[in-house]
Amino acid sequence: MQYIYIMGITRQTKQVKVLTDVFDRGQKAISVASLVKMLASEMNKTTVYRILDKLMDDGIVHSFIGKGGLKWYAKCQDCSCETHNDVHPHFQCKTCGEVKCLPVKFSIPPVDGYKIESASLLMVGECSACS
Repeated sequence: MQYIYIMGITRQTKQVKVLTDVFDRGQKAISVASLVKMLASEMNKTTVYRILDKLMDDGIVHSFIGKGGLKWYAKCQDCSCETHNDVHPHFQCKTCGEVKCLPVKFSIPPVDGYKIESASLLMVGECSACS
């Protein structure tokens, strides 16, 4: 059975549904380590990574590197399998560890001699609940 998302086409399996439900429940980013731990009883680490790669290819989630080099994932907004439009900064609270996509758009400046396909901006500080 195929499940059609606005952003792409993903084969709907029980494991895909479990993982997409995690992203549908909240607006916060989730670390890959947290996802693997949270879903350990339902799927192995390799399956989590494989599904995340497919969801990224289909424009359903995007990833970025957080503080300490840990990879994080968040639900895309208005993306497709052809292009990711999630060019925005991410914020990580140094006190509680929460990571969020910030609703601020920025554009990647052209650089002579380089074809830039993606960029990331991580802001670290204290969230409103911790400051």
